Amino acid sequence: MGAVQKFYKNRSLGILLYLFSAVSFQSLHAQYLKGLTNVRDTSYTTASAFKKTLKDFPNCTIVPVIHFDFVKQKKDIVYCSYGKRKMKLDVFFDINEKRKQTAVIIIHGGGWRSGNRQQHHPMAQKLASLGYVCFTPEYRLSTEALFPAAIYDLKTVIRWVRENADQYNIDPNQIAVLGFSAGGELASFLGTTGNMPLFEGMVTNSNSLSQVNAVVDIDGTLSFVHPESSEGDDSKKMSAGTYWFGYSKKENPKLWEAASPLSYVGAATPPTLFINSSVARMHAGRDDYRKVLNENGIYSEVHEFENSPHSFCLFNPWFDPTIQYIDGFLKQVFTK
Repeated sequence: MGAVQKFYKNRSLGILLYLFSAVSFQSLHAQYLKGLTNVRDTSYTTASAFKKTLKDFPNCTIVPVIHFDFVKQKKDIVYCSYGKRKMKLDVFFDINEKRKQTAVIIIHGGGWRSGNRQQHHPMAQKLASLGYVCFTPEYRLSTEALFPAAIYDLKTVIRWVRENADQYNIDPNQIAVLGFSAGGELASFLGTTGNMPLFEGMVTNSNSLSQVNAVVDIDGTLSFVHPESSEGDDSKKMSAGTYWFGYSKKENPKLWEAASPLSYVGAATPPTLFINSSVARMHAGRDDYRKVLNENGIYSEVHEFENSPHSFCLFNPWFDPTIQYIDGFLKQVFTK
């Protein structure tokens, strides 16, 4: 039995039957196509999140732009193209670092529909100053493509980073994905579905693998269908999940289950760090997810900020301790 077959063996039978009964997710006729506007949704920005957060946390401040003289930044590097659509990322690295470094792919949040990669440039700068090579990629949001297009994009990023490891002085066996909010869910999904054919997308001229070696989930849900999850409430307006999947949870619950990292966590899942706000619904399924990790002897950590907002990692006073948790975890996982 090959590694992929062994990986599948432990999956939920119901999930597998659903997944493999569909030729591809692209072939599903989505009911809600009106969300595919091809117009960028700018509703979630650092400024808009700060305005909302300031009401309950008047002493918080936006993390300022950070620059280090020894950290080089390369912008707008094309990692793949879909026809004329060029997918881009930014890279941050210490120009003086000579040893092979850990790569950190930072995935922005915004409900799979909004947000942008520039929101985490301060985090990328800070982590790069600590000896990591950081990548902030864009990915197709639900204004442009439905699930699992974002997964395909980000797995392409992982393969691209692995293929360019020598250029950026990276250890290809030390690739971590880090995400906030929707990005946290995506990071955990990438960690649990590495090299799974159904979620690889179109792989061309690449012998690199899409599995990652560590995951950092910052306030990202682990399950859309867990009792702790509130995602999918369309009573007042269409939810972010319904926009992303093209189906409401009621109409296609198996699809929502199939998009949940908790459905795949198992022996092949890498070490995982959870950094959470005090908003419990934002990390739905985390404890059940960790139980599986523990059963398989996989290292994990949880750090939760008391009385904190969902967007805490974008603001002071939470930014610096968040960086410390990430750095400590990665050093623990990748002992040098």
